[in-house]
Amino acid sequence: MKTIFDKTTRHELHQRIDQLQESNAAIWGKMNTAQMVRHCCIWDAWIQGKGNYNYRHAFIGKLFGRMALKTHTKDDRPLPRNMPSGKFFAVKETVAGFGTLKQQWKALLDDYAHFSNDRFVHDFFGKMTREQIGIFVYKHYDHHLRQFGV
Repeated sequence: MKTIFDKTTRHELHQRIDQLQESNAAIWGKMNTAQMVRHCCIWDAWIQGKGNYNYRHAFIGKLFGRMALKTHTKDDRPLPRNMPSGKFFAVKETVAGFGTLKQQWKALLDDYAHFSNDRFVHDFFGKMTREQIGIFVYKHYDHHLRQFGV
């Protein structure tokens, strides 16, 4: 399975991000391209611990999160369309500076080469192994790039 911690996979994602244009129309979902890139930047910063985050496992996640995590990391199947996003990660406002945002996203992608956020706890899935994080982060990138046809 592909993982964000693999250099070749990161290179492939760089190439796909480079193909992304602000004019790409969403195949599904409510975000436009700039909103999606901003969403991914916020999400990556959270995963990597680049900010003052209070990581908490939500009650509903304690009931169903482990099962969902296994479902999403057991094989190469892509994430399903229209998966819910946490309120903190929803980007609904108009977003400017598409080119700058793409560069920021690619820099966050590169930072996975040195990932070391041992305190990360996913709000729904709970504590994740490094392997699970690598697979799920890749699938999150892939999900949003496919959302815009890249």
